[in-house]
Amino acid sequence: MGVSKARINRARRAAARQGLTLRRSRTKDELALDYGWFVIRGSRQLVHLHTLEETERWLADPASR
Repeated sequence: MGVSKARINRARRAAARQGLTLRRSRTKDELALDYGWFVIRGSRQLVHLHTLEETERWLADPASR
């Protein structure tokens, strides 16, 4: 049902290797607009992604940014 902690940590480490930080929305209310979102922050960019799969794809392909 949920996303595994190991996959999230793997994505966080991948982001850190690229000089970015990965955070997940802390909202507990499933009806809130930002529930479950992932945020990637860098020195010049801020990216909001809805799923971990999108986040992993974004981190894996730097040329598409």
